[in-house]
Amino acid sequence: MGDVSVEYEHRARLEEAELQGLFEVAWGARKCDFGRVLARSFTWVTARIRSQLVGFVNVAWDGGAHFFLLDTTVHPDWQHQGIGVRLVQEAIADCRGHGEWLHVDSDETLMASFYRRCGFEPVPAGAINVGRVNG
Repeated sequence: MGDVSVEYEHRARLEEAELQGLFEVAWGARKCDFGRVLARSFTWVTARIRSQLVGFVNVAWDGGAHFFLLDTTVHPDWQHQGIGVRLVQEAIADCRGHGEWLHVDSDETLMASFYRRCGFEPVPAGAINVGRVNG
């Protein structure tokens, strides 16, 4: 990153268009209405370079012991420069003292290459795709 300054903000105001633009360039698709999602989130963290949104992570919460790390995203032009790890570290810090567990769903490759560096350990878990029609 050289002398480029990255600004990290917690629960910062986000425009739907800028967040959708980040998802589109990073994942090739837009996501659901994030105004609705963020209204129910425990926290989220953004990363900006010269006011441009280059990173985002969201944390959902059950209101008790469990947090869920979601949508960790860094603009492709800024990946592999520590921004994603810092976003996750900031999210972890926000959760401390408010619950017991922070969960993340990940495939084995991403767990080994990214989330383990953030402090996560792989554990067995079960899931069901409730969005899939007819089972």
